[in-house]
Amino acid sequence: MIVSAQFIKQFIKFILVGFLNTAIYFGVLNLLMFLSGIHQGWLYSLFVALAFILSVSNSYIWNKRWTFQKGKHFKSDEFSKFLLISSISFSLNVGIASFLNNSLGPQFNISPYLWANLSAVVAGSFTTLINFFGYKYLVFGTTRKPISRR
Repeated sequence: MIVSAQFIKQFIKFILVGFLNTAIYFGVLNLLMFLSGIHQGWLYSLFVALAFILSVSNSYIWNKRWTFQKGKHFKSDEFSKFLLISSISFSLNVGIASFLNNSLGPQFNISPYLWANLSAVVAGSFTTLINFFGYKYLVFGTTRKPISRR
């Protein structure tokens, strides 16, 4: 399989958007934990969910307009596919982070706050590739034009 320059450029843009999404995600998560003093239990899972929703909304806008350059206009079928991929990613993200943090709990003498963040990092790493390939091929992908025969 040969990877094109356009593919590499899109992946780099996707990763850059991902850094912004990650900053939003961890900013919201840590702000909520800091303000509430809560870092475990069902409220932690709610904080993860809220942070994820905000970062995914940002992701849609930047990936549509910049990474995959699919214009500014809202398309309901495109957005539906985006929400499907994001929902799968959301379920995996919240499930993995909640399991690691709430069920497994802090390991190796790591503080609960750091463990909560590490749980979120592990969950996010599993969803990055799912998102890229899902968004690229299922959401923003272009259909190939049939070869015209003269």
